[in-house]
Amino acid sequence: MIKDIVVNLEHDASRDRASEFAITVAEAFDAHVAGVAFAYAPDFPGYVMLEIPPNIIAAMVEESKKAAEAAIRRFDEAAKRSLLSAEHRLVRTIGMEAPTLFAAIARRFDLSVILQSSPDGVANDDMIESVLLESGRPVIVVPYINKDGLKLDRVVCCWDGGRAAARAINDALPLLAKADKVDLLIIENDKTKNETAEIRGVEMASHLARHDVKVEIEIIPAPDVDVADAILSHVADESGTLIVMGGYGHAKLREIVLGGVTHAMLRSMTVPVFMSH
Repeated sequence: MIKDIVVNLEHDASRDRASEFAITVAEAFDAHVAGVAFAYAPDFPGYVMLEIPPNIIAAMVEESKKAAEAAIRRFDEAAKRSLLSAEHRLVRTIGMEAPTLFAAIARRFDLSVILQSSPDGVANDDMIESVLLESGRPVIVVPYINKDGLKLDRVVCCWDGGRAAARAINDALPLLAKADKVDLLIIENDKTKNETAEIRGVEMASHLARHDVKVEIEIIPAPDVDVADAILSHVADESGTLIVMGGYGHAKLREIVLGGVTHAMLRSMTVPVFMSH
């Protein structure tokens, strides 16, 4: 059951879609919701900081703090209108530390919500990656173009028989139980086409049915390189409203690197994506 949710609050009011979405999830489950806003200190190399007048640095810190406080006010007002149990946190940090801090906070919640990066330069990829791979909790990434709250008309669960996919489907059970329809989507390629019936979804579908989930198996052929496109095409054709999938990634030279399908989905998503690792 989803009883508490944490959402990353954006400074720009035009990017409040994640907080708005998180509130609708909290409404659906009568859950507590926490909004986290970061007030950033400048993140310049030391030799650059020495050349910037202290009053300029102070003004930058104060501007970020005011933007974070404004985001908190908007969140508090929206939560109050929904009569939800809510809290907020203002966290002071430098930009490079925020993803790790948010991942640590997310460990104490059932679910985190973050807005997708957008073409205008607002980048949330590091935060999404850190929460996905370091928090041990699921995350919903909300498209920056999203205008709707949580909709469970048709949920598409991506299944390849792997650990991450199994984890994501299990973590998403509270959502799946409320869904009108659930597709267990298998992309048939070199990884899955010659596998057993378990990989092809029969046993997973039976497992979900025992949880009273209304599930149908859908198998779509696609080359390995086109998995993300095949998923999004199916979602568009079937009017899917939420994607559930495993998030894949690994550490490389101390840098978090997401798998190809995960990265492609984060770049091209058209509906909210629920991910677990």
